[in-house]
Amino acid sequence: MVILGIDPGIGRMGWGIVKVHSSQFTVHSYGCIETDAKQKNEERLLQIYKEITSIIKKYKPDVLAIEELFFGTNSKTALVVGQARGVVLLCAGQHNLPVSVYTPLQVKMALTGYGRAEKNQIGQMVKILLKLDSVPKLDDTADALAVAITHALSAKMSML
Repeated sequence: MVILGIDPGIGRMGWGIVKVHSSQFTVHSYGCIETDAKQKNEERLLQIYKEITSIIKKYKPDVLAIEELFFGTNSKTALVVGQARGVVLLCAGQHNLPVSVYTPLQVKMALTGYGRAEKNQIGQMVKILLKLDSVPKLDDTADALAVAITHALSAKMSML
């Protein structure tokens, strides 16, 4: 199974391609889509659309796993990030990709067994599970890989 993990954002959207075979995880690629805050929102959303579409076409994932939005007080940020997340869901729909959604708590529990794990703990588990030389530079990218791993572990559990 090839999983496209997404950590949604408008300024930075992390993504990662993880292949799962048996109990082994292999990372194929990962990165971060960065948009310019000086651009209009529609231009930023179009950039995200084009780049996610390109990633889907290149890696041909079997499923898209995306993190659920969580915002405490800033509704303006939540709205624009929700729009970016919607663009990703549109791309998934256009390519007939099933979508699985995970909360930050589910991701933390799946990777560390602790719902209040810190960003650095998630990054370290991503590094260990994917046998990377170092933690991905941006938290957004590590989070996207963590979402992909969460899906792999969840899919395995649902088969039991």
